[in-house]
Amino acid sequence: MERPSTLADDRSVDLRPLLLVASIAVNPAALPLGDGHVGSTPARGSVDACPLPSLPGGGGPGGASADVPWIHGATWDSTAKAVVQGSVRWPSASYAVTVSGSSRIVRTNGLPVGAPTGVFPIAASDPAYRYDRNPNSIRPVPTTFTLPASPRVARTASCLPFGPIGVTTNGVELFNALDALKRDAVAHEVQDACGGHPGPNGAYHYHAISRCIPTSGSSTLVGYALDGFGIYVEKDARGRMLTDADLDACHGRTSTVLWNGRPTRIYHYDATAEYPYTLGCFRGTMGTISGTP
Repeated sequence: MERPSTLADDRSVDLRPLLLVASIAVNPAALPLGDGHVGSTPARGSVDACPLPSLPGGGGPGGASADVPWIHGATWDSTAKAVVQGSVRWPSASYAVTVSGSSRIVRTNGLPVGAPTGVFPIAASDPAYRYDRNPNSIRPVPTTFTLPASPRVARTASCLPFGPIGVTTNGVELFNALDALKRDAVAHEVQDACGGHPGPNGAYHYHAISRCIPTSGSSTLVGYALDGFGIYVEKDARGRMLTDADLDACHGRTSTVLWNGRPTRIYHYDATAEYPYTLGCFRGTMGTISGTP
């Protein structure tokens, strides 16, 4: 595969040398809160957000109340956060990836393959109901993602919509790190044990890479962004995930990962435990989504 071009002439993207940081561990009990780290230009540790409205599937008002016990000023404690109860399996879940010409086609019905969800709507008897009264039910939402099979870095980065920004390898839609109020969705909204919840149209989605997606070794492909680039969980020699400091303004880097079944040096996005969790902006040209009501 041809190596992607660089963005050396794009001053909106931070292109300082990226180093693998192996000496810094992220404390899950004191994660940096992402509130306020959103704008209209790319910046490391931030979300370059498109104006509303945007792609189908975005949420409306809702989410957890502002006063929750796991948020402490500029940090939040993921070990103390409320979790939606229940373990529902979805035997009708479907996910398939094919390559046709210059396109990678991902077909999914939006239900998680091989992973459970919590019970939604959130029951009044669920302790999570005190903080988040998500009234939405999970339902199949057949969707086709048509992505570049050989993605290339664009001359300029582009903003992230409030809706699907990609799809994970278990068939679940991936949203950006923001809720409808442009707060840190992973910190504020209450999700189930796998990190997901449904929006108003019934589409179950994640705002970060789910712990229920298996990973192994130093890198694992866990999803595809709308511009066709892979989303990976990469770990350092000590088995720790990368941090924002390792990545560029779009939350990615160029390194050797398994791509199309072969070790390939290519640009890709990386999941982190800290905000913005997956993408900060798109580095490539977006594909298309069809089938979402």
